[in-house]
Amino acid sequence: MNIKYYTISALNKAIKNMFDSKAELQNIHLKGEISNFKHHTRGHLYFTLKDETSSLSAIMFAFNAKNLTFLPSDGMKVLVSGRISVYEMSGTYQIYVEEMVPDGLGNLYLEFEKLKKKLESEGLFKKEHKKPIPRFPTKIGIITAPTGAAIRDILSTIKRRFPCVETILFPSLVQGSDAKDDIVRNIKLANTYDLDVIILGRGGGSIEDLWAFNEEIVARAIYDSEIPIISGVGHEIDFTISDFVADLRAPTPTGAAELSVPNKADVIDTLRQIRTRLMKSMDNKLKNSKDKLDNLKNSYVLKNPISLYEKLEQNFDHLYERLINSIKAIIRYNSERINTINSSIIFKNPRLLFADKAYNYNELINRLKTSMKRIIDDKKNDYVNMLSKLEVLNPIATLKRGYSVTRVDNKIITKISDVKKGNMIITEINDGKIESVVENVYND
Repeated sequence: MNIKYYTISALNKAIKNMFDSKAELQNIHLKGEISNFKHHTRGHLYFTLKDETSSLSAIMFAFNAKNLTFLPSDGMKVLVSGRISVYEMSGTYQIYVEEMVPDGLGNLYLEFEKLKKKLESEGLFKKEHKKPIPRFPTKIGIITAPTGAAIRDILSTIKRRFPCVETILFPSLVQGSDAKDDIVRNIKLANTYDLDVIILGRGGGSIEDLWAFNEEIVARAIYDSEIPIISGVGHEIDFTISDFVADLRAPTPTGAAELSVPNKADVIDTLRQIRTRLMKSMDNKLKNSKDKLDNLKNSYVLKNPISLYEKLEQNFDHLYERLINSIKAIIRYNSERINTINSSIIFKNPRLLFADKAYNYNELINRLKTSMKRIIDDKKNDYVNMLSKLEVLNPIATLKRGYSVTRVDNKIITKISDVKKGNMIITEINDGKIESVVENVYND
């Protein structure tokens, strides 16, 4: 009896292929509690997903983990989606997680992703729609809650960095069911003011707390704003739809304030550098101008200005002499032409010119007559030759020689089958016609 033995590697590979061939295992959704969580230095996440009675190994690679909006930890209940496969080295099956959200927030997360894809497909996130943030604003609008850490951080940061800018607060709800409408109203109101930039922000919180900034009407109000908007919502790991639509995203409200204005110290340092470069440029300009002035003061022409006049006077004499010589040459040339014309025979006796032309005219007339006569003679000869040829082909001439032509129904009879008994036939001879009736038809 032959028994086939598998290697462990071959068996694990066969089991892996079996798992991978099951379509229902390639896109599966699970919920459970995280335990044994490990965040690898390369960015991969390793953990166990368990419920009351069972557990399953799980891995989330770094390229998927970078999209998480929260930091997983032991004991956290989560919803995951991914594929089930086998890790061949250990022979254990596990889930390869592609997406993960905290349990209880799954519906909100799905709404978030759905709206994000919709607005992205419409182009609301495209870079070419982003308005530039002014480098040195004079008036900034702030849309946030009138109390709380966010407004204090924004105002203190702006005052510290760029105290000369004017700020206008548009008090707004930033949490709750009415917050979205209040935010939209304040964005539209801020656009009626002469502002350089708008800061839209609030402090951190749960996804439910920040949900007003994930509403579609808020996103479209930000997109439609004529004034550039900086979004500073939540903490650094928090991302909202408003962040994607805004002209600039800041990780926090304080970060939004920092991005809206330059640093006073940096501006002063820049002004000092500009002043230094300007002073240096002015010194170089003055030095170059002084050098030019010294060169002019020491120039030969300035010290002896009559030399410039003498040179021009000499040039004038030279040009004047050339002009006189040119005029004389033109007069001499034209005089010679006039003398030549006056001495010509035609000018003295113009009849000679007429006589010559008359001779040419008569010569042309004679040549024309000769050519016409030759052409007429040639045409006459052609005409006579043509008549001779036609005469040969003339059927009347044939009849004169004793031949006749017989027709039936105006058709010339050329063979016996053209006529039948009883046909009326007409025979044409030289001096008349003969009508006959066919009595009999014979074949040779």
